[in-house]
Amino acid sequence: YSPHPLYDHYGKIESKEEACKKLNLSPLLNYLLFFGIVRDYKGLDLLLEALSFLDLEKLKLRLIVAGEFYSDPKPYLEQIAEHSLENFVILKQSFIPDNEVAWYFNTADLVVQPYKTATQSGVAQIGLHFNKSMMVTNVGGLGEIIPHNKAGYVVDKNPKEIANAIEDFFVKNKKLAFENQAAEIKKQFSWSKLTQNLLDL
Repeated sequence: YSPHPLYDHYGKIESKEEACKKLNLSPLLNYLLFFGIVRDYKGLDLLLEALSFLDLEKLKLRLIVAGEFYSDPKPYLEQIAEHSLENFVILKQSFIPDNEVAWYFNTADLVVQPYKTATQSGVAQIGLHFNKSMMVTNVGGLGEIIPHNKAGYVVDKNPKEIANAIEDFFVKNKKLAFENQAAEIKKQFSWSKLTQNLLDL
């Protein structure tokens, strides 16, 4: 058994301030990142409902949704309107070129994957490359990558638990501690580790 290595070809780690400039966003706000092709199984609806439980103004929180919609966007747009989230959700409804991926991950404070079903996730492997704190749901192998309450959160796939994890992260200011843990965890997912395992075999 050898885990899949990180996707480490999307650019370098840089400051949130520099990344925010490239996306024309304020570095004074807190950002959640939902990244990649939007399909129903990825649980964006759960995340939007979770936001409705939070005091987004107090948390200075914004959600960035970056990726093409492969599901009908209408239900999500209606949900945003229903919960009055228009000022708190930033939609980038298009394919993100490889040379721009780093901008989004370096901007993010917390990468969120509220998936309803999963096996593994390339998004988590990109997030680890950028030393990002992550929140994942306990489906497939996602919980094997992110140790709960060390480099992020592993929660059940319900909006209230998702909201609780997001609030805990920002209220208790866990970003630095989680990112330090992510930097350690990602060592086990290096390409050199995979090649050494193959040589040992």
